Amino acid sequence: MVSGLFKQNASPDRAQITIREATRADFDDIYALFQHILKEGSTYSYSAEEMTAERSLQYWMEATGTIASIAEDNGVFAGCSALRPNRTGRAHHVANASFIVHPDHRGKGVGAALGEYTLALARKKGYTNMQFNFVVSANEVAVKLWKSLGFVIAGTLPKGFNHATKGLVDVYIMHRPL
Repeated sequence: MVSGLFKQNASPDRAQITIREATRADFDDIYALFQHILKEGSTYSYSAEEMTAERSLQYWMEATGTIASIAEDNGVFAGCSALRPNRTGRAHHVANASFIVHPDHRGKGVGAALGEYTLALARKKGYTNMQFNFVVSANEVAVKLWKSLGFVIAGTLPKGFNHATKGLVDVYIMHRPL
């Protein structure tokens, strides 16, 4: 069951990750991180220029059905996720989610904690499946993480993403039942 704070208890040499629902007061941190991630050019198809503050607020927090969550690493903003319906109408039972982890907090379990939390939240909200529409194949950390959380590659878009340093790479559609 997902309620209140979600804590991933870690060993003493690792961080303690706390996850909570995002508020409007968190948006500046979300936007700054999202802009950084977009400028890296290795995971999201959007450009930093097109994702203005207004569009980013809509994407991460205000689109219909979206629930944004914040991960904190020992009390410091470390990343976020957004859970939303993948489609409406007769496909409203399939969830979609977006994730970003701050570069200073990568490799500490933030992405895994956000993934586990978001899967539990999706089940609580009545979704029966989760689908990721655009996982860049060169993002090997994400592909490995999603596979470890039960996702499978359901399809491949050949050379569907122009990676900032690797050029054209494949994109995966990943899915799992909840």
